[in-house]
Amino acid sequence: MSTQTPRTTQADEAALLAALTTEEKVRLVVGAGLWSTTAVPRIGLRAMHLSDGPAGVRGVTDDPTETAASFPAPSALAATWDRDLADEVGALFAAEARRHGVDVVLAPQVNLQRTPVGGRHFECYSEDPLLTGEIAVHVVRSAQDRGVGMCVKHFVANDSETERTTYVSRVDERTLREVYLAPFERLVREARAWSVMGAYSGVDDGTTAAPVLEHRPLLTGVLKDEWGFDGVVVSDWVATNTVEDAAHGGLDLQMPGPDGPWGDGLLDAVRDGRVSGQTLDDKVLRVLRLAGRVGALDGVEPAGERRADVADVDVRAVLRRLVGRSMVVLRDTDHGLPAAPGDVRRVALLGPNAVSPFVQGGGSAYVRPERSATPADALAAAFAGAEVDVHAGAVSRMLPPQLDLAARCTDPDGQAGALVELLDADGTVLDARTTTSWGGWLRDVRADAVTVRLRTTVRLDEPGRHEVGVGTVGRHLVAIGGRVVSRGDRVVGAEVILDSSVNQPVPTTVVLDVTEPTTVEVDAHVQAVHPVGYASFARAELVHRTPGTTPDELLADAVAAAAAADLAVVVVGTNEEIESEGYDRTSLALPGTQDQLVKEVVAANPRTVVVVNAGAPVLLPWLDETPCVVWGWLGGQEWPEALADVLTGATEPSGRLPWTLPAHEDDVPVPDAVPVGGVVDYHEGVHVGYRSWLRLGRTPAAPFGHGLGWTTWDHEHAEVAARTGDGDLLVDVTVVNTGTRAGREVVQVYVEPPTGTGEDRPVRWLGGFAVVHAGPGGRATTRVHVRADALRTWDIESHGWVTPAGTYTLRVGRSSGDLRLSIDVDVPSSPAHPSAPAAGTP
Repeated sequence: MSTQTPRTTQADEAALLAALTTEEKVRLVVGAGLWSTTAVPRIGLRAMHLSDGPAGVRGVTDDPTETAASFPAPSALAATWDRDLADEVGALFAAEARRHGVDVVLAPQVNLQRTPVGGRHFECYSEDPLLTGEIAVHVVRSAQDRGVGMCVKHFVANDSETERTTYVSRVDERTLREVYLAPFERLVREARAWSVMGAYSGVDDGTTAAPVLEHRPLLTGVLKDEWGFDGVVVSDWVATNTVEDAAHGGLDLQMPGPDGPWGDGLLDAVRDGRVSGQTLDDKVLRVLRLAGRVGALDGVEPAGERRADVADVDVRAVLRRLVGRSMVVLRDTDHGLPAAPGDVRRVALLGPNAVSPFVQGGGSAYVRPERSATPADALAAAFAGAEVDVHAGAVSRMLPPQLDLAARCTDPDGQAGALVELLDADGTVLDARTTTSWGGWLRDVRADAVTVRLRTTVRLDEPGRHEVGVGTVGRHLVAIGGRVVSRGDRVVGAEVILDSSVNQPVPTTVVLDVTEPTTVEVDAHVQAVHPVGYASFARAELVHRTPGTTPDELLADAVAAAAAADLAVVVVGTNEEIESEGYDRTSLALPGTQDQLVKEVVAANPRTVVVVNAGAPVLLPWLDETPCVVWGWLGGQEWPEALADVLTGATEPSGRLPWTLPAHEDDVPVPDAVPVGGVVDYHEGVHVGYRSWLRLGRTPAAPFGHGLGWTTWDHEHAEVAARTGDGDLLVDVTVVNTGTRAGREVVQVYVEPPTGTGEDRPVRWLGGFAVVHAGPGGRATTRVHVRADALRTWDIESHGWVTPAGTYTLRVGRSSGDLRLSIDVDVPSSPAHPSAPAAGTP
C-alpha cells in the first residue's frame, strides 16, 4: 500500500514556502532549462518537465530517436463536436505525457480562428468561442483528472503570427469578454486549469495597452482575482522582457531559464524592494501548488481520480477513430461512397498529398511520429486485391527538395558527402568532419564557434535544368560555382526561433542548364546561432531540384490512371511551406497546379472523391462540379488508415466544420491580421467568423457547422423541455435518420436576439449542441443544453453581464446556414453581474 498522501494542503504549501530562502524562491520562478523548472531536493521538490504541444506530447529532449504519437491537428477534434471524444483525447495527452516523463503539456491552444490565413489556424479549435470552450474543457479536465497538467494558451487575443512577438491587439472590452476571454474563463472556472500561458503579443483594451505578461488588469485583475485562477501563469518561451512590470503584471514563471530578465534581475529587484516579498511568495506558492498537483513533491501523488487509467489507453485505436470521425463530407451528390471493397478492383490514387500526405503542421505542434504509413498501403489493405495506381498529378511545393549528399556529393578530399567545419572568430578551424547525412541543422554547436562552413561538390548528371542553393538565417556568405550568390551581415538570436523563420529558410538558388554530366561547388559560411534560452545551432538547408517530369506530363499520367480506374481518389492540400507557426498565409488558394488536376480527373472519371488534406480553409473553385468532397484535415500518424476507413464505410466521416469555408477570397470578413503601426485592430468586434458572414450577407462555400456524413437526416421536432433555476434552457430535439446507413448527427442550436434591443448583437450565434446516433430509418431524441450565459451580453457601463429582456428565437439545424426548426423563448431581464461566468456567446 502506498504511503503517499493524495495532495498538498495550504498548510503544506505554506510550510514549504517558509523553508525556502529568498534565493531559492527566485530560482523557483525561473526555468532551470529549456523544458524544466528548478528542483530543490532539500524540501523534496524535483524538477517539473513541460513539453509541447497541441498535437501530441513531444517529450523533453532533443534526441532525434525519441518519437511520440502524432495526434490530428486540434481543429480536427473540434470538427467532431463530440465531448466524449474530447475526454478521450485528454486521456491520450495524459498517457503520452506519462510515457515521456512530462508533467505539464503546453496545450490546448484556445485562441480563435479570427482570420483563415492565420499561420496557427490548424492549432486552434474553432472560430466560435462556445465550441472552443466546450471541447477544451473536456480535454483539460480529462488530462488533469489523470494527474497531468495542461497549460492553456495563449492568453489572450494572440490570433496572428505576423510580428507576433511585438504587435498589440486592439480589442474593446465587450469583445474581449464575449469572445476572446470566454474560452479561458470556462477553462478556469469549470476545468480548473492548472496553468495558463501568457502570449508574446500585447493587448489594448481601451484602458490599458501593454504586453500581455505586463497587463495587470487582465493577468491579475481578471484571470486571478475575478475568476479565481490559482495556478501558474507561464510565459511563452523567451516572451519575458522586463523584471518589475512582468512581476507586477501577474507572470509567475519565466520560461525558459536560467538566463533571461528574471535570471539575474528578479533577485536584485526583491532585495531592493522594487518587487515585494509578498508578490514573490504568491508566485512561489503557485509553483509549489502545481508541483503538488503533478506529483513533483516527495510523498505526494499526482492529483486526479483516474491516474491509473493512463495504462489502459489504446493510443493508436483512439487516434484512428478520431481522425475518421473528424472528416467532413462537404459534398456528396451521387452517394457513390462508401465503396464496398469487392466492387473496386482498381483505384487511382492521385495528387501530391497522396504521394506525401501532410499530417501535421509546422512549429510547436510538430512531433517525431512513432509510425508512418502511406495512403497507397492503407487503400491496398482496405480494398483487398485491388490495384492502387499512384500518381502525383500536380506540383504543389515551391521550394526545391533537400540535396542528397550521399548520392550526389563529395567533400574537398573526394570522399562522399560534405565537409563541415566549425570556425572561431578568427577563422581558425575548431573541428571538422565529413557527413553524408546532413539534414539542414547542426545541433548543440560549441560555445566558441562563430561560423559553420560547409563545402561540397555536387554532381549534375541528368541533362536539363538543375537548381542548386542554400537556405539559412543570420550572418552568412554563400558561393555556388565560385560566385557569391547570397550575403548577410545581420547576427540573429532567439528571434528566428520565435518567428519560425529558422524552420523554413527560403533558399537562394542558382539555375544551371546541363547538357552533359558536370559538377558545381557549394561553399557556405553560416552563422553559429547562440540564442538566449535555447540550444545553439547552425542552419544550412542544402537544396537541389533535378530536371523532372513537367506539370503537363504529371497531369496527363494522372488523368489516364483516373480514366482506367473504378474509383479515383484525389488528395490535394497544403504542406509545411504553407501551414506553420511563425508566419501567416498570403493566399487561400491551393498551391501549384492542384485545381487543374481535380477538374480534369473529375471529367475523366465521374466516380471521383476529392480529399482535402489541409488544416485551414482553402479555396475549392471546383467544389460544385465534384461529386464527392471530403475535408480530411491534418490527421497525424493514423491518417492514411483512417482515410481508408472512411472511404470503405468502416468509419462514418461525421465531422462538421468548426469554421467557415470561403468561396472567394474577397468575401472573407477578416482577410488578414497584419499589424499596422504595430497594432492589430479587431474592427469586427464580437462578429467573429460566421457571425461576420451573416452580418455582411455573404455566402460561403460551406457554412460553419456544415457536414453531411454518409447518411441523411430530418429534424422532426424541438421544444424547450425545462428551464433550470439558473435560467438554462434544456432543449429536446428529435431527428430521423432518413438514409440507409447508421450515422451521427450534430444537432446545433443557435440563438437569435430579440428585435429592437438596440444592441450590436450578432444575427445569430451558437448556443448549444449535441451529438446523436441512429440507425437507418431510426428516430432519436437528444437534449441540448443552452446555458443562460448564452443569452447574456457584456455591459460596458456597469462592467458586468446583463441579459436584455425579450423574445429570443432558438434556431435548430445542421449548420449556421441550414436551420430546420424554431422556438421562441421569453426571457426576463437580469441586472448587471460583474462576477457571473461567461459562456462565450453574447
